[in-house]
Amino acid sequence: MWSTLRAGWRLSLAGLLLGGALGYGLGLLVGPQYTTHLQFFVSTTDSGSTSEAFQGSQLAQQRVESYAGLLTGRELADRVAAELDLEPEDIAGTIGATVRTGTVMIDVTVTDASPGRAVGIAEALVDTFPELVSDVENPGAPEDSPVTVANTDRPTAAVQPSPSTAVRNAFVGAVLGLVLGSAASIARVLLDRSVTDADASERAAEAPVIGLVFQDGALEKHQRLAEVEARTDEQYRQLRTNLQFLNVDQPPKVIMISSAVPAEGKTTTAVNLAVALADAGRRVTVVEADLRRPKVTEYLELVGGAGLTNVLAGTADLDDVLQQVGERDLHVLAAGPTPPNPSELLGSSQMAMLLEKLRADNDYVLVDAAPVLPVADSWGLAAHVDGVLLSVRYGSTRLDQLTETSGALRRVGADVLGVVLTMVPVKSELAAAHGHGYDYGYAPGRRPQADAPAPAPAVPPLPVPVPVLAPQADAPVGSAGRPPAAKVKQPNRGKR
Repeated sequence: MWSTLRAGWRLSLAGLLLGGALGYGLGLLVGPQYTTHLQFFVSTTDSGSTSEAFQGSQLAQQRVESYAGLLTGRELADRVAAELDLEPEDIAGTIGATVRTGTVMIDVTVTDASPGRAVGIAEALVDTFPELVSDVENPGAPEDSPVTVANTDRPTAAVQPSPSTAVRNAFVGAVLGLVLGSAASIARVLLDRSVTDADASERAAEAPVIGLVFQDGALEKHQRLAEVEARTDEQYRQLRTNLQFLNVDQPPKVIMISSAVPAEGKTTTAVNLAVALADAGRRVTVVEADLRRPKVTEYLELVGGAGLTNVLAGTADLDDVLQQVGERDLHVLAAGPTPPNPSELLGSSQMAMLLEKLRADNDYVLVDAAPVLPVADSWGLAAHVDGVLLSVRYGSTRLDQLTETSGALRRVGADVLGVVLTMVPVKSELAAAHGHGYDYGYAPGRRPQADAPAPAPAVPPLPVPVPVLAPQADAPVGSAGRPPAAKVKQPNRGKR
């Protein structure tokens, strides 16, 4: 419950502020209201004995609730309006009546925008209300009514209540707005089907969450690790490590990176994962296979002329169009000219042969592909790769979209390796669960040095000596029917 309210605190706050503002504005629009008070006592006329007095008291208590209704009714408003030369509509709603529990006392309030009119209405009630009760109790002879209503407290001077109407309305509006905003926030969270939980995304995709990238303004602006916070850099290193250990026996080398729908961060994931792999000493090639909206060359500030479509069409050689990124062992195959049939081109046998050639020349081949659900470009391409990484935007991608994307890829024989949750808010519970807010930098006096010595190369292990059996002719048989043990000639190790 509390986690739901925390997730929708903005709606609660908006309801509080909006309700308070509306209440205050309404109070100013209506203007100040002035209230005067008076009181009536209800009794019976015949009380000669004790029993009659008791019965009269019971009768008065039974009648008093009905009389309170008469005070706010239309008939009394008409009589008062006629006496004061006003319209009944001016009287209706100005009179309020409450009965003290267990007594025969009626407390009456008259509230109006004019203090003089409020007192005038209250003065008129002093005479008009008892007459109305007598007419109701005994229409034929009002003077013989068994019940008498007497005024005990004359109307007081009309004063503006404290707090003022505007302040009171603002408080009531703020409370109502807070309740409505909280209800709306709870409903929104409960009805939200977007991906906000790692376990739910794993169930929807039937694949593990192998990476988590928090929101980073620099990353959204520049899309490259060179411009982002150290925390974001570390998250892509974690993604790199998890990718390398997905399948130790048969690690995936040709990996397609896609998403369910556009604007999920797939290209940013592909570019920065490639940089992280290249920084670890891997030879990496990124294939810009999103032929409709290519972004890899733009993010890496490369040339976007000839590329993948030229190689597949046979008008360019692969080595001629590969572009190196900086000093890293990282290359990019740009998309090339936009073809009229990207789905057929990416699913062709030429594409499969090109990926096999890249597989042989690289440690990793990352293929940035189009979103899965809007177009079929990635469907045929997915059959040519070792596996697929799905970029899923926190709070945007819906669970049903993720389920449909995973199912579509598996129907063409693709292996969904895992999910990368992108643009996770730093104040979300998911970010807190993954250690956001905890810093683990260098200790005082320890800073990375550019001229630090490189680690020594690993020394290969010594070969295990293999025993050499000396040849023996006509070896005699031992007492147990076995030939005697052969002499073992030890090889000369020498000095290392």
